[in-house]
Amino acid sequence: MADLFGGLGNLGDLVGGFSKMMPQDDPNVKAFNAQKELADLQKQEADIYTEIGRKAFEQNGAAAFPDEAGKLNLIQSNMAAAQAKIDETQNEVKAAQEAQQQADEARTCPNCGHYNPEGINFCQECGTKLGAPAKTFCGECGAENPAGTKFCGGCGAKIG
Repeated sequence: MADLFGGLGNLGDLVGGFSKMMPQDDPNVKAFNAQKELADLQKQEADIYTEIGRKAFEQNGAAAFPDEAGKLNLIQSNMAAAQAKIDETQNEVKAAQEAQQQADEARTCPNCGHYNPEGINFCQECGTKLGAPAKTFCGECGAENPAGTKFCGGCGAKIG
């Protein structure tokens, strides 16, 4: 009987779980369960052969397996290139997210927090210039004041 679910990973486990709810004396359920057991044993066998091969390669070195060593080196090189592509793509995604965050911050009023449409230079809610620093400093005393403040909270001097 062909292996219907062996290559499907979690789906095979899910269907196997459902088969436990079915009548266990049903011939189709019995056949499915036997097939699942066989597939599990075949996977265990393949895992053991893989481990044996890995150990043999480690003990005997590339000289004993020159063809396989060449293939392995090529695969490892390709894996490194694929990882580099993943890293590069992740960096591009991060840069795009940061650029979007900066664009959103530039559209958000530092005075009232209103989110304005693209291309607007002044807040549509309070009139504060967009893209202005979130804080201003007094020219007289150097005190830090929130954006949009007209008079210094430290000395009362006019800001602006």
